[in-house]
Amino acid sequence: MANNIPISILELAIITQGSNAGETLQKTKEIAQLADSLGYNRFWLAEHHNMAHVASTATVVLIGYIVSQTQNIRVGSGGIMLPNHSPLIIAEQFGTLEILYPNRIDLGLGRAPGTDSLTAQAIRKDFYEQSQQFPQNVSALQDYFSVENATAKVRAFPAEGTKVPIWILGSSMDSAALAASKGLPYAFAGHFAPKQMLQAFEFYRDNFQPSEFLEQPKTMACVNVIAADTNKEAEILSTSLFQMFLNLIRNDRKPLQPPVDSLEGLMSEEERFHVNQMTAGSFVGNKEKLSIELKKFIDYTKIDELMITSPIFNHQDKLKSLRIIKHMIDAMK
Repeated sequence: MANNIPISILELAIITQGSNAGETLQKTKEIAQLADSLGYNRFWLAEHHNMAHVASTATVVLIGYIVSQTQNIRVGSGGIMLPNHSPLIIAEQFGTLEILYPNRIDLGLGRAPGTDSLTAQAIRKDFYEQSQQFPQNVSALQDYFSVENATAKVRAFPAEGTKVPIWILGSSMDSAALAASKGLPYAFAGHFAPKQMLQAFEFYRDNFQPSEFLEQPKTMACVNVIAADTNKEAEILSTSLFQMFLNLIRNDRKPLQPPVDSLEGLMSEEERFHVNQMTAGSFVGNKEKLSIELKKFIDYTKIDELMITSPIFNHQDKLKSLRIIKHMIDAMK
């Protein structure tokens, strides 16, 4: 049942047409502060590179800023792309954040580069090899956080013993298998790759091995949710989301586009097919419509937590959408 399910936010810090990185980071802070005041559970930021219209490239820096500007909400990564980094450095960074802001930091880990292959090579020459070493690097990271690492030759000060919660993020069966084998919580990227979501959750639950971190499976799905006072208004707002995915398919690097009255004539049949596949995990409408659809989704997937992302062009429309969604989820309880 959907009762008492925590709801969280994934913020991609997307720069809208006519805006810039400075304004976007200011808006990101305001979104986090609103989410904090409304009682959202987590506020996660993603790692992307070489994307002119994404302002969260220095993810750890932005996490530090957002957690400093909020009071209670957990702040973390959705995710840190571990093959881009040394596990030692990530342990040091997140251990430091946890000491500064106790019990408020999450570390979500992904295997992808968060960019194109050329940029992945610029970040790290051995990116491909490191992506193959993802399970071993997750283990290395866990070791650096552990109290037992006190006897090791290489230690991650001041991370030892900080117990930063690690989540495995993914959009495939590989990530589900890894999260299950390590007894870690599992978050699925249904906001852009929903195809294997149910299968991945089932596999994860069936194969979950209890660990010192988690006794029972713990799942979270991230989906696109856009709310407004009326279904028609929400549909218009959602056209920015669909244009964003269309531009992704076309490799057309545009900022988030303003909404349009209709998507008619904007894409070919083939493009529409691909956009529809990528956005199948999207919920658009007024409070009543979303309440029915999200409750069905939560019950069907049996998730323990819902994470939403809401690419909405106008800042005030986005803040209003987040208010509607939180009030609607609260009313389910």
